[in-house]
Amino acid sequence: MSFVLAPVIALFHYALQPLPVFAWLGAPVSALDVAGALRLAVALRQVRELYHDQHVTKANHKNRSGGKTSGKAQRVAADETLEPRSRARDFIATLVIVHGGEAIVAPWLGLRPAFFVSSTSSMTFLGAHALVDLLPTLPSPSLHTEVPLTIVHAFFRSILLCNVVPRVVAGHASPAVAASSYTLLLSAWVVQILANGGPFVSNLFSLLRPTQIEVATPPELLSYGWTATDFWSPMLVTGLYATLTHAQPFFTSIHSLLFAFFWPFGLVRLSDATTKSGGSAGRHQGVVAPVDHETARAVCAIVLCALNVNRAMRAYGPGYAAIITQIANAASAAKPGAVKPLPEPSLDDEKSEHSPEEDIVDTKRKGRAESATSRGE
Repeated sequence: MSFVLAPVIALFHYALQPLPVFAWLGAPVSALDVAGALRLAVALRQVRELYHDQHVTKANHKNRSGGKTSGKAQRVAADETLEPRSRARDFIATLVIVHGGEAIVAPWLGLRPAFFVSSTSSMTFLGAHALVDLLPTLPSPSLHTEVPLTIVHAFFRSILLCNVVPRVVAGHASPAVAASSYTLLLSAWVVQILANGGPFVSNLFSLLRPTQIEVATPPELLSYGWTATDFWSPMLVTGLYATLTHAQPFFTSIHSLLFAFFWPFGLVRLSDATTKSGGSAGRHQGVVAPVDHETARAVCAIVLCALNVNRAMRAYGPGYAAIITQIANAASAAKPGAVKPLPEPSLDDEKSEHSPEEDIVDTKRKGRAESATSRGE
């Protein structure tokens, strides 16, 4: 397992180093922070353009069903229902998505939100938003574009779910909060990028739609909204990290209980501990030891990458059934015992297979037959 985790750990070491340009300005911004901000800016612009196209199509359909109107009249009617785009509204939507979950959780934990202390994170995301808006066009979401972006997204979120949330909750001043596994999982669910809080609020007030601000049902509250990967993955990833690192007593017992599951992956090891019972001098007993922070974070990043790639495959790919069928057909065609039937030769192929000598003989025969015919005439 170490040969799989070593590249991920090395990538984290490199990606979390502050960039020299921003360090010179006094802002500890890493390459992973910039990549995550650009990923979010690209996703938000694609969502805005998608909502705009859907709104125009819906407005044109209503006008078409109401009666025959010209194309220009349909475009005018669609534009009248659109609200003029405001740069301030786009910036506020970005900040709500980034800091919405933190703004919800921090007061309940008795903490001061980070964006009240430092503007580095806010300026990074707003700068990425401005850069992406300068691009003339963006490719539409597809499997080839979403898979690399979801991998970047997974690495960025693993920092939040493994570095930020467990450290804040497990290091809380209140012993009841620090030892509560429910508080840890709930905080991870609300604070993911710092999301399900941010996107939930932005969808609730339609901040990304081209129309006026109005209350709408977020996708998480629609039918089967709970099946979305972003809905349940933060609790799974944070719980896995807490289990491997023994962040709380509850997850320490879970790590010992699932010893047989983690052992084949090299994610569990035993350490000797001395126990005393009665008048005995003591005996050594194998105790499950926690995994180091970097290894646990690399495991969580790999799990989150797999979940995000699976989401991209299901949303933009041909489907696992089609992929399995293609692989099976390719494997059956590549078998050494499989002999493909040869196609029947056509008349042109038969002519092309004659040798030059045969073509010369045929030409001589045709010449003799033509001369004999001319003599007979």
